[in-house]
Amino acid sequence: MSEPRQILVTSALPYANGSIHLGHMLEYIQTDMWVRFQKLRGNQCIYVCADDAHGSAIMLRAEKEGITPEQLIANVQAEHSSDFADFLVDFDNFHSTHCEENRELSSLIYTRLREARHIATRSVTQYYDPEKGMFLADRFIKGTCPKCAAEDQYGDNCEKCGATYAPTELKNPKSAISGATPELRDSQHFFFKLPDFQAMLQQWTRSGTLQDAVANKLAEWLDSGLQEWDISRDAPYFGFEIPGEPGKYFYVWLDAPIGYMASFKNLCARRPELDFDAFWKEDSKAELYHFIGKDIVNFHALFWPAMLEGAGFRKPTAINVHGYLTVNGAKMSKSRGTFIKARTYLDHLQPEYLRYYYASKLGRGVDDLDLNLDDFVQKVNSDLVGKVVNIASRCAGFIHKGNAGVLVGGDAAPELSEAFLAAAPSIADAYENRDFARAMREIMALADRANAWIADKAPWSLAKQEGKQDEVQAICAQGINLFRQLVIFLKPVLPVLAADAEAFLNVAPLTWSDHLSRLENHTLNPFKALMSRIEPARIEAMVAASKEDLAAAEAAAPAGNGELAKDPLSPEVEFDTFAAVDLRVALIVKAEAVEGADKLLRLTLDIGDERRNVFSGIKSAYPDPAKLEGRLTMMVANLKPRKMRFGVSEGMVMAAGPGGEEIYLLSPDSGAKPGQRIK
Repeated sequence: MSEPRQILVTSALPYANGSIHLGHMLEYIQTDMWVRFQKLRGNQCIYVCADDAHGSAIMLRAEKEGITPEQLIANVQAEHSSDFADFLVDFDNFHSTHCEENRELSSLIYTRLREARHIATRSVTQYYDPEKGMFLADRFIKGTCPKCAAEDQYGDNCEKCGATYAPTELKNPKSAISGATPELRDSQHFFFKLPDFQAMLQQWTRSGTLQDAVANKLAEWLDSGLQEWDISRDAPYFGFEIPGEPGKYFYVWLDAPIGYMASFKNLCARRPELDFDAFWKEDSKAELYHFIGKDIVNFHALFWPAMLEGAGFRKPTAINVHGYLTVNGAKMSKSRGTFIKARTYLDHLQPEYLRYYYASKLGRGVDDLDLNLDDFVQKVNSDLVGKVVNIASRCAGFIHKGNAGVLVGGDAAPELSEAFLAAAPSIADAYENRDFARAMREIMALADRANAWIADKAPWSLAKQEGKQDEVQAICAQGINLFRQLVIFLKPVLPVLAADAEAFLNVAPLTWSDHLSRLENHTLNPFKALMSRIEPARIEAMVAASKEDLAAAEAAAPAGNGELAKDPLSPEVEFDTFAAVDLRVALIVKAEAVEGADKLLRLTLDIGDERRNVFSGIKSAYPDPAKLEGRLTMMVANLKPRKMRFGVSEGMVMAAGPGGEEIYLLSPDSGAKPGQRIK
């Protein structure tokens, strides 16, 4: 038998500035299932994480709430820890990046990089808020777009026309923090010389450490040439001061991944059997895995391995990247009640329902995962209650009633037992390679076979016949043993169901190798219901509660303060002016993202006698534009064509909402035809 593996696993650090929602939980549940599988197999697998607790956003929110940043991050950490624990995410350590271990390690890594000449300094010109007394990040500057003159746009891109630009190109810039007119000032900044590691990264990203799709995406960065990375921020800033540089702080993304090391070091201080260097030294034989979302790949697969290489530490064994979560086929929406916080879900439903559903959908790739709430109810009720738990509930009563709860010996279905044993290596391989969906399919196929066999044998009918009691006991003992094997296979996903099943089976905590053995002449404990069906009313209540959360937030937000503020009415127009607008029904023939634009979709519209090309800033609400094809919408057909950086836009589609993911294309009633005028 091979030696147990030494494995250190991390998930991306949640930001200490808000609540955990179901999109976040996708990653932590995925990681937890993989870690539990490794532990079930007998490997030493350590799972650490931490709250990402630095940055201007933390500082400003704490100031707004009238508390210190330390108080804010402590409050948020308590909330996060509770949510994770109740979702059965079993960290070995959940720490904070605002800790002494992280300060020491960040300083050490920076100092080593500086001594190796991987740090550069130069003057940077930035906007400065004279009232707030701080330099402004791009997201804290608003003004008029230099391309299309749209007002109230952010400092790096225009949400209306999709243009990108430098903050200094904005017209009439204002600080989003104080409203003051910012001033341009120079400041000395520190840069990590990422181009020094170009050759290493080109080899490392193609070494099997990343999924092919991720490596291909990173190749675009590498092929165009890497740039030096600004790793400093000026006071005031909540973070760690750069050694020997008063008033200069590490940018949050410099010390955030070092938080993985810090959390593990904190754990080592409490568990003497763990050796920090054995996991992090350059020639370590231990394995290191990061689980992250696709939005932060550049930080983890370019900046992070380069920092580790330059500072003399080991690089990750693999970085496992997943896609985003959608709900009912669209981005999570506060107005639709599908932007669901972890705690709101837990107030209405059991965590293992969601753990199983995520497992049934998660493959090895980086595709987005859709939580379809109707499918969620059907799959959980059918698979877990109707298939797995059903086996135990069918058989337990006959064993207790007919044989005082004792399982008889013997194998009533050798071919079925062999099929279960033969499936185990494939299921283990699926878990190992994070293809949870394949593992669940194979497990449920076994459950189907077990249920079909029991239905064919029909012990409930045999129990009514004289002289058939031994056959009934043999059938039901076989059913319980098959159930036990299914529980072992599902234990990484459903730890509570497994613990309750272990109590019913009257056995010690099951390990993976226990699937090789059977229970014979063994006494069971009384059977209790292991899982109940999801009632659709609970889903409806959860969605309604999520809408109520939004209503409460809107009520609390003062007018003009942030995205929940009400939009004021525009100036009145004369009727003749409005009547001149030619509104037409349009069929979306094609919808596609615009290369180089963060917000725009290119729509090909059929308005009856001609087709139009229209650019629309709705990409954030429709991440999969192909789903718009074939849909009817409404457009302004007589809008003067406008030349844009990406082509000519020949009209405007009608949409409503506050922006971001909260944008909704307007559609006519059923029966409308392309080209019809809307009166």
